[in-house]
Amino acid sequence: NGTFRGNRAMTRFEAAALLNACLDRVTEVTDAVKRLLREFDKELAILKGRVDGLEARVGELEATQFTTTTKLKGVTHWTFGSASFSGDNSEAKDIASGGTSFSYNLALNLETSFTGKDLLYTRLRAGNMSNVYTDLFGQEYGFDSGNSVKIARMYYSFPVGDFTVVGGPRIRMDDMLAVWPSAYPSDMTYDYFTYAGAPGAYNLAMGGGAGVYYTTGDWSISTSYLSTNANKSCPDNRASACMSGTTDVSGGFMTDAAGSSATTQIAYAPENWGAAVAYTYASGVNGVGLAASNATAKAQAAYAAGNTNSYGVSAWWTPEESGWIPSISAGMGQSFTDSEAANTDYDYESTSWYVGFEWDDAFIDGNSLGFAVGQPTWVSKTTGDDAPADSEDDAGYAFELFYKFQVTDNITVTPALTYLSKPYSNAAADNEISAFSGLVKTTFKF
Repeated sequence: NGTFRGNRAMTRFEAAALLNACLDRVTEVTDAVKRLLREFDKELAILKGRVDGLEARVGELEATQFTTTTKLKGVTHWTFGSASFSGDNSEAKDIASGGTSFSYNLALNLETSFTGKDLLYTRLRAGNMSNVYTDLFGQEYGFDSGNSVKIARMYYSFPVGDFTVVGGPRIRMDDMLAVWPSAYPSDMTYDYFTYAGAPGAYNLAMGGGAGVYYTTGDWSISTSYLSTNANKSCPDNRASACMSGTTDVSGGFMTDAAGSSATTQIAYAPENWGAAVAYTYASGVNGVGLAASNATAKAQAAYAAGNTNSYGVSAWWTPEESGWIPSISAGMGQSFTDSEAANTDYDYESTSWYVGFEWDDAFIDGNSLGFAVGQPTWVSKTTGDDAPADSEDDAGYAFELFYKFQVTDNITVTPALTYLSKPYSNAAADNEISAFSGLVKTTFKF
């Protein structure tokens, strides 16, 4: 009697009749669904078979892969090009560099996460870029392993609050930085222009080490230490005291013989611009040096003569929209080396700088145009009673021009030109020689 219909209470007989009608309707719907399912029995059986097949294939894949948490990312560069010299006394240089070469680099990156926030990183590399285009024109991606596969990186990183800890037996200095202070170039070519203008501060040393960086908002601070010969055990930096047969085993981690490289960076990096300052202590006397592609011969020798304190200041800006306004990256570096040669008392001061411009979507959407100018590291000052030859006041310049064709999402073709106005400023006989390089690089990413 508590059931209402409209404005009056339903009788028990009316409620019972309504319930029976509902039950009859449910029965009709159920029968209709059964008839419909019988009509699609064949199609449902086919779908079930396909699902079972997919499940079996997924099971096979999971059984054959080494981990369900590892991603493989690969890149290979194929480079075709040549270099030549001009000016007085350039014939001897052309003997070594006048030919055209075709070489490759391959990098396979394995990225494994156990918690979703950590990273175990392993890089396998192979290549045959042996002295490609002479050492002067070394490429950032250049690697020579004699066509054999080698372990190029192996490190582990994990978060601790706002801090990130990074370390491993095979780690590069920039793996332990919160910020890389440059927007140039997007497609790596001439080695010097990839050091943010300061090869001494950003020396890209490789070895065993660890670091930590902290980020808060747009600010970050990074500090790290590595030894390029951390895998060796004799702490004496005299080779004669650390010989195992014919092998020099001097080195270690934070020893007198360690190839030490310690870096601290402070950076401010909002969305489309940023700036950073960096300091690096490097044990050049134990092998942490500068490559021919980013320093004059005299600067290389000065850096290797003792322990060096290097400073770098770098900044970059990118436009919010692509167009005729390019991204701008600039940086400079200063290095101070105390000579440790016997019976000497002098210091070297070395300087470097660069400015790089890059236009996204240049002429065609997806392509980019880049241009850079700078001076690879040169000795700008020598001081002390026993100081050797004067500084390299006549140090030359480096220029680079490239255009990147974005053929597909995974393939690019990049022609590039590099010109060095005076690569041998420290040698009187070669003082007027200039050098030129041209190449075409094809990059495949997968």
